[in-house]
Amino acid sequence: MRRADHSIGWFLAIGGAAGMVHYVVTLGLNTFASLRPGPANFIGFLCAFPVSYFGHRALSFAATEVPHQRALPRLFAVSGMAFVGNQALLLTLLNLTSLPLYIALAIVLLVVSVSTFLLSRGWVFARHAAARHDSTDPER
Repeated sequence: MRRADHSIGWFLAIGGAAGMVHYVVTLGLNTFASLRPGPANFIGFLCAFPVSYFGHRALSFAATEVPHQRALPRLFAVSGMAFVGNQALLLTLLNLTSLPLYIALAIVLLVVSVSTFLLSRGWVFARHAAARHDSTDPER
């Protein structure tokens, strides 16, 4: 299996696990604690973030040499931006359609996950651009 295929496979597995945490927490809070979808979705996101970061760090992007001090804030920034899109799309779907929360949230989590993968691979866990163009790099 090529490295890219391996990375994508792990990304799907870890993303699926984090997505399930987000999904179950959000629906659980909405159903059992009567929390409105917006706040429930935010708490679901916060619960899923550690699953995402540590899973991707250890498995999806295991070959990375990027230190936690750089990768963690970057993934939080990417995830934060993804959450803003997630929240806007979720609340729009709930307000403009008759979709129930469990279907709208599933759609949103799937749509947002693609952008999160691309940003994670290309920025969060990527070596610094300057290092890729270093004249001492043997691959140049």
